[in-house]
Amino acid sequence: MLRTMFAFALLLAGALAARADAPNADGTPAPADPCTRQNFEGAAYIVCDVDPAEADLRLFWKDAGGKPYRSFSGVADAVTGQGHRLLFAMNAGMYREDFTPMGLYVEDGKALIPASREAPPKVPGPVPNFFKQPNGIFYLDRTGAHIVSTEDFLKRKPSVQFATQSGPMLVIKNRVNPIFIPGSTDRTRRNGVGLCPGGTLRFVISEDDVNFHDFARLFRDELKCPDALFLDGANGTGLYNPALGRNDTSWHGGYGPIIGLVGEKQD
Repeated sequence: MLRTMFAFALLLAGALAARADAPNADGTPAPADPCTRQNFEGAAYIVCDVDPAEADLRLFWKDAGGKPYRSFSGVADAVTGQGHRLLFAMNAGMYREDFTPMGLYVEDGKALIPASREAPPKVPGPVPNFFKQPNGIFYLDRTGAHIVSTEDFLKRKPSVQFATQSGPMLVIKNRVNPIFIPGSTDRTRRNGVGLCPGGTLRFVISEDDVNFHDFARLFRDELKCPDALFLDGANGTGLYNPALGRNDTSWHGGYGPIIGLVGEKQD
């Protein structure tokens, strides 16, 4: 009986692996799913690896009718309508009540929202995350992916294909942002992106509540990313990944900017 169950398990695992690696309709190999579950110092994360030199990575905000997508399903449907499929997606930065990105937003080479150097609002309590320094920008250009401070970006004035602004920077030239407090009780679910050796991008979402310092150390110490940018947290954090059964919805009524990895549609 045990031998039969073990044999069945092996067959099932092989079938699932074959399905994951099944070729595209044109016979080319299908990409392996980019997202995996990982643990770091007792906290659970999902990490999605992307090679920007090989991948079709895009930003999404508004649909063909000019309305914010607000959901991963809306983006997935749009991608499917173009003859492709959405492999994974994640909220790509903070946004206002009307789902407008709070800072720089460039899509298909068009700057739809300018870079923000806005001062933090004068309200009681902690400084909102977007305004914590240094604020940063993730962007893609012809040379690959980049994560830099907003100040450096404005000095460089690069020609970009896609860009999103958020804050604060998590890791800067292999140093954890010094504003973060070890052992801070400011814990929530968070997501961000790191630029790692070989130009690999690692998009991360925490499954557990974590503070900024621990989240930054995940990128630097575990994922070996010398530069990383916080994207969002708490109710604005979400992930789309069919292989892991994830299609999150935002408790804010929808998402603003969304980053997604587009793959070839499989039969």
